[in-house]
Amino acid sequence: MRRFCSLTFLLISLTLASAPPQAIGAPPPPAPPPGPPPRPDRAGGGYSLEQAISDRAQLRTIAFNGLAFLTGEPGASTFIPPGKVADFFGFQYLRDIDAAGKGHNPMFLDRIAGNVMRLLTDAQRRTFQEAAREESVQLEAIARMRLPLVAAFHQELSGELPKGCNGLDRAAVQAYGADLFEQDSRLAWHRARAFGRVCRSLSDGQRRALGSWKFGDFRTWPEVDRETFREYFPRAGSKLESVAFMTLASEFFSWVAGSVEADTYFCPERHGTYFGGFYMKDLPAMGQKDFDISTTLTGDTGEAFLDALNPAQRDRLASVVDQQRSALQGIVEVRRAIATLLRTFLDGTGPSEAEIRALGRQYGKLDGELAFLYATAYRDIQRTLDGPQKARLQALRGQPSRECGTAFLYSDRITMAQLPDASFLLGRTR
Repeated sequence: MRRFCSLTFLLISLTLASAPPQAIGAPPPPAPPPGPPPRPDRAGGGYSLEQAISDRAQLRTIAFNGLAFLTGEPGASTFIPPGKVADFFGFQYLRDIDAAGKGHNPMFLDRIAGNVMRLLTDAQRRTFQEAAREESVQLEAIARMRLPLVAAFHQELSGELPKGCNGLDRAAVQAYGADLFEQDSRLAWHRARAFGRVCRSLSDGQRRALGSWKFGDFRTWPEVDRETFREYFPRAGSKLESVAFMTLASEFFSWVAGSVEADTYFCPERHGTYFGGFYMKDLPAMGQKDFDISTTLTGDTGEAFLDALNPAQRDRLASVVDQQRSALQGIVEVRRAIATLLRTFLDGTGPSEAEIRALGRQYGKLDGELAFLYATAYRDIQRTLDGPQKARLQALRGQPSRECGTAFLYSDRITMAQLPDASFLLGRTR
């Protein structure tokens, strides 16, 4: 039965509508004949892992985050979408290549999650319900673990260090990143195990229904009203439990219909997420039913930030692209290893939790290296900005953040008079 389920989903992946998911690095597939042509700045768009780690994409993303960091507050820097953790299930790729250009609209998540939950049996939904309850605790722990990093980076930026601290400690940031991503990978292991269990229980009819929804084209998924599909979702004990349930429902499809390459893929914003870029980009979409987040905002605003810098400042930021190259390639390799192992849950085997957590520690150390490089570059630029430059950066940001005294658990504000102690990341001498 285990082998049958694995082979069945291999066939589904090969026969989804008229084509399989686009391979990473391959030319974008042609848009399907029905429906309006995709907008050139949204659908397909040449998204690939190669594009995500390219010098151009990385520099513009680092610049965008720099603008957010230099003009924002610590509270804004704590904001992160829940889909950016434990993201080894192809959903980001599914979003980015959507032929209908709806991948970054709230209705995208609603539609696929609603269809999956309508498809599943009560017993299969209970599997997700139990997993969501456990995941909600892990999700909160990960969000709270991020807070000392945000605090350390902002204290380094302002120069207002705790007594007895010398400044940002590279090794300490890397070690803490390893701790954080160990928990991230643990959550991914837990999620893949639940997915594998549900996969192996699917009926032939359920498999046929999944096979009729094309990976990468929102228009082939049956419409599901946001309110109607709520009847398929169990009553959640907390907001994070509800978030976890929606994540399980949506990523189940992207995983079983996707590939290792789709799971390995990440958007350029995936790393060094402690500087407020997600707040500036994604907050306007929160609570909206139909809101398209611009896919050009990061690049265009990043370019504008670079234009506001003098040559020495631009060179300082550009130097990060070379400095991070080895770590970024290492991230790709570790992500692929994790994604490959997690997919063995489809046939009922699966890696040990310890194995995935060990890889997660490698991942986190690399992410910590990137975050250190970004934070120190932003600090150096901040110290050399003149008055007109600062005014120009505030104008580029537009609406200022007003998150004094608050932080975020993902997208939910929480009261926090001050961020937690970060002296262990700041070269504490006593």
